[in-house]
Amino acid sequence: MRGIRADHQGGARRRRKGGPMSANVIGSSPRRVGGIGRVTGAQEYVADIRLADVLHVKLVRLDCARARLLSIDGTAAMRVRGVRLVLTAADLPQPVPRFGPKFRDRPILAVAETKYHGEPVAAVAAETRDAAEEAARLVHVDYEVLDGGVFSVAGALDPTSPLVQDPAIRPNDPLADTNTLREHDFGWGDVDATPADLVVENTYSFPMVTHFTIEPHGFMAAPDGDGITVWSSIQHPYLLQKTIAELLDLPLAKVRVFAPDPGGGFGGKQIPKYEPLLAFMALRTGRPVRLILTLAETFQAVRRAATEVRFRTGFLSDGTMAFQDVEANFLIGAYVDIADRVVGKASYLACGPYRVPAVRIKARTLLSHTTPSTAFRGFGIPQITWARESIIDEGARALGIDRVEIRLRNLARHGERFIPGDTPADGDWSQTVRKAAELIEWGTPLVPKRGRGLALGLKSGPTTGLSYSTVRFLADGSALVLSGTSDMGQGARTVFAQIVSEELGIPLERISVIMGDTGVIPYDQQTSASRSSVLMGTAVLRACRDIQAKLCAMASRLYEVEESEIVVERGVVRLPGRDLPAVDVLQSGLGRLGGEIVGNGEMRKDVEPDHPLGGSAAFFEFNCTAFEAEVDEETGEILIVRHVTVSDVGRALNPLQVEGQDDGAAIMGLGHTLMEHIVLDESGRIQNLGALDYQIPTSKDLPLKLTGETVENADGPGPYGIKGISEGALLAVSPAVASAVTDATGVVIRDLPLTPERVWRALEERR
Repeated sequence: MRGIRADHQGGARRRRKGGPMSANVIGSSPRRVGGIGRVTGAQEYVADIRLADVLHVKLVRLDCARARLLSIDGTAAMRVRGVRLVLTAADLPQPVPRFGPKFRDRPILAVAETKYHGEPVAAVAAETRDAAEEAARLVHVDYEVLDGGVFSVAGALDPTSPLVQDPAIRPNDPLADTNTLREHDFGWGDVDATPADLVVENTYSFPMVTHFTIEPHGFMAAPDGDGITVWSSIQHPYLLQKTIAELLDLPLAKVRVFAPDPGGGFGGKQIPKYEPLLAFMALRTGRPVRLILTLAETFQAVRRAATEVRFRTGFLSDGTMAFQDVEANFLIGAYVDIADRVVGKASYLACGPYRVPAVRIKARTLLSHTTPSTAFRGFGIPQITWARESIIDEGARALGIDRVEIRLRNLARHGERFIPGDTPADGDWSQTVRKAAELIEWGTPLVPKRGRGLALGLKSGPTTGLSYSTVRFLADGSALVLSGTSDMGQGARTVFAQIVSEELGIPLERISVIMGDTGVIPYDQQTSASRSSVLMGTAVLRACRDIQAKLCAMASRLYEVEESEIVVERGVVRLPGRDLPAVDVLQSGLGRLGGEIVGNGEMRKDVEPDHPLGGSAAFFEFNCTAFEAEVDEETGEILIVRHVTVSDVGRALNPLQVEGQDDGAAIMGLGHTLMEHIVLDESGRIQNLGALDYQIPTSKDLPLKLTGETVENADGPGPYGIKGISEGALLAVSPAVASAVTDATGVVIRDLPLTPERVWRALEERR
């Protein structure tokens, strides 16, 4: 059985073997642990793992959005040489098992009716991939295409539209006979009774987009004695373990999940997708089974929710915001996945980092006959931020107030509780705004056809959390770190190794970080919400402190000194009158038998039952993004001249990784801002499946100049004062670019993406 190897690539620093550190590794940027493997192709992803005797799986899909399934016949497919199984819903336990992180509404295979373009109706397992593909084409599906469907917000809200979900699977739900899954209502103050000198109201739309990770989604499963083993590119291996155990009625201990470092996730690999199907197929065949999705299939598996957000904002004449009245509609697709949590968490923070005395927020989770949506970098905040920051711009222009100044006037101050009952502002956010404005040279003259825009993004970190880590300080002075975090390229392995290096004085190249095997690593709730360095990082830190305490006790016994007189820090045991390397104390204490000291750390943020989200924010991720853009009024093309992103990170444990995360997020944001969108035809079929027809930013689309900086006041809750990073620089890209376009042309566009055609049409209407 193949497992997950530890990454043995250490940092660039070279020190005496087993000796103490000579420099502070926190705040430095050593070579990324695992980085060489990623760029040389040496790293093994799920698709690279080869299991003996494996069967290849191909899914059977229909080329329509909605169809009533009349019959499925796999006889011809089974005649293909090498085919071992054709599985349909009829072959599964009845009723067909459903799963989902909260709403268990997603069937293993389509039941009675397909609800979106590409929903699998059967699956074939064969000795070769070619045989599986040939057989899949021969599975005969007798079906009736269903007219109509829900493909837009208006359609979802129309009471005459067909229902996406059978009300029978939503028992005791008062909304079961509608396409509204849930309504979220938040707010404070009295919006209707709050006077304002100016009221601005508009609606902003955000398109469906796909995650487009470089690594394909990959899944394998194999019988394992009286249990099962699953391989997946999933971000949350322990959530997958729980899902499989529940579906198969197995103890958790009988389900083992291997989750190699994903090649990008961005939220799209958080929730189980086809692993349950593979588990059933493995048990039916008694052999390992393997499914690697194509990019086109990934488009039909996961996406970001499209939204329409209406803001009605009241301003006083000096620009002070008097109230915000928000209505947000998220089109989530046929099955809920984690989308309702996205809607709730994003809309709760609709007013962003501002002090607003009266707020009313209504957000709807709307079902549709489209690919299910899920988490996506920013967790719904980019959609909300697009609308909020745009309406603030419109208010500023109407009042004749500078767009930076109006934001500073309303920005919550450090320590201010700007959302009643939640975490106060955890940074001096005005520093971030002023730095971004300075870097973009706000207020200085521009050449013709150019404009500047600036916008603020705020995202709450995790509201609950549980992470365990184990650190093993080995007899030769090296260390193993065991962590349930998934390193998707964000650099978690490097940061955890840096913490251990700092606390125990071990050179980075003598530290290995082991992840991705639920049979070995301790539990971690999830890898998302920019939480790993804060929550798991704290667990790692506490595991190191546990080791330090044991070293202290060991030194007390060895040298007959009271523990209260001993200090252990950064790889040094300080006794009265002398300092000893920690490794020397370790080896003396372990003696000839050798062994190790094991440290365990835990970080827990418990549920707060009375909180609307189940818990307050562990921290806030705050960012200010600014652009200078040039618009070609003949073609509508936008040239990004300068891009500035400034993030309040508390402290950068690894500045180069922070810079890389912010740059990557910023460029990803340019995708949904300028070009990316899934195109549906009138019947709900996706028209731009795959890389040829779905455009993402390339090198020619990058800003001519990209500047990323941080604000560091060590005021975060994580190790050494850190906060979360990696999503912040994405949040405010769209409104900042649109603001620059308006500044350059005078044209206001309220629908994304800002394609040349859309900009050109807006300019034509102005003429």
